[in-house]
Amino acid sequence: MYQVLYRKWRPKTFSEVVGQPQVTQTLKNELMSGRVAHAYLFTGSRGTGKTTCAKILAKAVNCLHPKDGDPCGECEICRGIDDGSVMDIVEIDAASNNGVDSIRTLREEANFTPAAAKYRVYIIDEVHMLSVGAFNALLKILEEPPAHVIFILATTEVHKLPATILSRCQRFDFHRIPPNEIAARLSYVAGRENASIDPQAALLIARLADGALRDALSILDQCFGRSKHVTEDVVVETAGLVGREHLFQLTDAICRQDSGAALEVIDRLYTASKDMARLCEELSSHFRSLMLIKTMKNPRSLLAVTDAEFGELKEQAGAVSMTMVLHGMDTLQETLEKMFHGGDRRMEFELAMLRLCSPQLDTSPEALLRRVEALERGGARPSAATVPHRPAAVSATVSPKSGPEQPEPDAKTAGGEDAKPVRRENALAGPEKNIEKLQTKAEKLTEWPEIVQTLKNYSHTIAAAFNGSTAYVSGDYVLIDAPNEIAFRLLRKPEQRENMRRAIQQVTGRTYNLGPYQKPKEDCRKDDPLARLARKAEDEGIPVETK
Repeated sequence: MYQVLYRKWRPKTFSEVVGQPQVTQTLKNELMSGRVAHAYLFTGSRGTGKTTCAKILAKAVNCLHPKDGDPCGECEICRGIDDGSVMDIVEIDAASNNGVDSIRTLREEANFTPAAAKYRVYIIDEVHMLSVGAFNALLKILEEPPAHVIFILATTEVHKLPATILSRCQRFDFHRIPPNEIAARLSYVAGRENASIDPQAALLIARLADGALRDALSILDQCFGRSKHVTEDVVVETAGLVGREHLFQLTDAICRQDSGAALEVIDRLYTASKDMARLCEELSSHFRSLMLIKTMKNPRSLLAVTDAEFGELKEQAGAVSMTMVLHGMDTLQETLEKMFHGGDRRMEFELAMLRLCSPQLDTSPEALLRRVEALERGGARPSAATVPHRPAAVSATVSPKSGPEQPEPDAKTAGGEDAKPVRRENALAGPEKNIEKLQTKAEKLTEWPEIVQTLKNYSHTIAAAFNGSTAYVSGDYVLIDAPNEIAFRLLRKPEQRENMRRAIQQVTGRTYNLGPYQKPKEDCRKDDPLARLARKAEDEGIPVETK
């Protein structure tokens, strides 16, 4: 009879357990030193190895020839435990045996000495399901257990256990297994099964498993039903996933506030029999990735994606604002709850996309924050011309003497009212009238103090140089008014200029060109005390001698 992969490849020793060194090493040290406790508590999320480690521990304490804390697997006790002939290892499912009578029976049996092994081991799985009376009955034997009895309790919801139970057990927390370790294990299993799996496909399965190796092996088992060579496309088809490209398209549609494009994408996916709840979960995870990229300096280790996809995520993160990302995550989570409470999944998802594409239709605080942010920036409704698909980063040149980069020509003068603006990269300012026009339209950048604070994450030197400075926004330009020349000298260096651009992008969610802000001459004249005195004298008819 065929045996599924997660049972066939269940670890036989502590050394084979994946991703739990904080548990396995401690247990091995206790076994080698002979310091075996009478009660253990294994807690953690599903599929992380709790029951597996409990079975290995039960064999190790009874093994006749242990090897460095691991069971040998060859003695009669180990073989008897594997085939079920040794009755001293008892597994109890607390979900179906949660009454006080079951625990009373256990207490009576525990008083008898083991028949073949050294210890009688009770493995109680999902122990949080026991009733109050059952916990009280279990407490007594945990307080004063017979010398030949060991209890191993396993649970996914440790907060439901009484404190009196917790205090009498050695607690071991099982962590979610890192995606890279799951992917390595999948590659090993595939090789032993005379099959193959691409690294990207293994990483995708690891991301879907969410830290549970058992779930990952189950998905791999399904993929082998389609092909012995597992690729990313095979995983997508087997798990009914949405292709990653669709997530980028939906996010771009939200950024452009193009609800029609978003509904067209949803219709194509629904026609292809894609599950709307899974699509909603995937898009929510996509927004989380954008949030991490916009918030953290080095988010790569937290994202289980390929290098190519990570580059695409970084590009898209520069085109969206943090308020839009947070609005999307909150809306999608609410939509998931409605879906699982019986709502029509397609309709709920379409309504969510409409609210995200048109914040004026949503009355949530997150939507209002998006609208306020748009008003503060003076931005109108974005269009496909102004919000390109995955915009690439633009390099900037800063020089306080040469002026800002070449401003984009006005759409009306470049070939019509709807003409797409043309960006000229790495160009210096042209005629003086363009510089003056750029300066006169500049408005103070209110987020500048936050940008300088964020800049410390990239470079303390340049952040210190721009303390006390101010900045102004004019179109796609940030014009900086620094109190000293040193700040601009630092900003001429490509790496420091890129740090400044990343700090601005992280706070504002937009990519700007950089340039120096030059105070208008008229303002300088007004601020000069001698000039004010001369004007006052002229107004009063007093002749002023000039040289």
